[in-house]
Amino acid sequence: MSKKGFLTLDELSGKIGGGEIETIVVAFTDHYGRLMGKRVDADFFLDSVSKSGTHGCNYLLTTDMAMDPVPGYRYANWELGYGDFHMVPDLSTLRVADWLEKTALVICDVHNDKSHRLESIAPRSVLKKQLDALSGDGMECFAASELEYYLLENSYKQAFQQNYQNLSPAGYYLEDYHIMQGTRNEKFTSAARRHLKNSGIAVETSKGEWGLGQHELNVKYADVLSMADNHVVYKQCLKEVADAMGLSVTFMAKFATDQAGSSSHIHMSLWKNGKNIFDGDQQFGPVKGSDIFRWFLGGWIKHVPDVMPFYAPTVNSYKRFVDGSWAPTRLAWSYDNRTAGFRVVGSGPSLRIECRIPGADCNPYLAFAASLASGLDGIRNRIEPPECFVGDIYAAAHLPRVPYTLAESIALFENSSFAKEAFGAEVVEHYTHFFKTEQHAYDTSVTDWERKRYFEQI
Repeated sequence: MSKKGFLTLDELSGKIGGGEIETIVVAFTDHYGRLMGKRVDADFFLDSVSKSGTHGCNYLLTTDMAMDPVPGYRYANWELGYGDFHMVPDLSTLRVADWLEKTALVICDVHNDKSHRLESIAPRSVLKKQLDALSGDGMECFAASELEYYLLENSYKQAFQQNYQNLSPAGYYLEDYHIMQGTRNEKFTSAARRHLKNSGIAVETSKGEWGLGQHELNVKYADVLSMADNHVVYKQCLKEVADAMGLSVTFMAKFATDQAGSSSHIHMSLWKNGKNIFDGDQQFGPVKGSDIFRWFLGGWIKHVPDVMPFYAPTVNSYKRFVDGSWAPTRLAWSYDNRTAGFRVVGSGPSLRIECRIPGADCNPYLAFAASLASGLDGIRNRIEPPECFVGDIYAAAHLPRVPYTLAESIALFENSSFAKEAFGAEVVEHYTHFFKTEQHAYDTSVTDWERKRYFEQI
């Protein structure tokens, strides 16, 4: 029997026969982390798609946010005719989509239609490559991503029609940990918790955050691939539940200039033979850990500049990195210190590293892949972390800073020998073009800020 919310094919067949399931969402994520795919009749899924998959147009791995086919990709273009790739359901991800009527959902790997191998540039494939390296060393990784978001009283359609101006947050004072404001939003949040739990995602807590209408809903850690899958299902669930209620949620890294950013803190630990191998007797400042812990931490910190677009993929991402805002600005580690880019928490079997750099706009497959690749390189090359920092890291101007802009991060990523070795030159070339396209879209757009600043005064 499958665990709560998940379905075996036999269980799915029974639910189809009983009229409980009629539709299967068959999906993968694009580079932005959005779920793309098809809705499939449940009987057709059992008879065909579950066995042989289905097809999608390969332009989906080359589009921008507006779904325009972007020229300049080697992978897919007009000259090649935009053919198909093969969407292969990972049946271990088959689950009830509890927030949708009579619907189940399955996440797919994207395969080349001719070779039937993973498309190396697909986000889930990028993570799977790092998992191959991890399992080759006999290790496994457990991870969690802590997503923050803003809840708004406007529907998505209303927000669009208002050009995303004069929106109404679902809160009118900073509500960090406030139960009263949480109660006001409990109709939405309790529905989200219930639907996630019934869809196979173990829920832990929800709470108000440090912005007007900002919240955090935390789910239980899992193996890193399952956690990435849960992350994208979580976002889809919350958006669609909000939409059905005439509300909206945003996972922008920085929703408003004068409000706190929304993060996706990543927790990781490595395990072998059922034991946390970060646990150890060596003293690193206030922390007791193993060589594996220290080298993984050293590599993770060192390679942030090499992989920064995988943590902060949009122009907006970098507006979150403001001193004194709870978002990290410096590359340092500390123990249980929320001013640090890397916050070490727990002890003994619960010892883990929290990277506070990724925003809520990250693609989890890419962010987890970047984290793993960096840490594993640290182990291979015995990279020492800096000394544990004590105090206010925001005030430590001598420490190296996270990159200031997407453009700066792209240049570092494009020229990184580490990134090319870790992910493959083809992947680095592909994503460099993707991130440059995003940067170009911003550079050539006239913003509200420009009109307010220059319309009369210039």
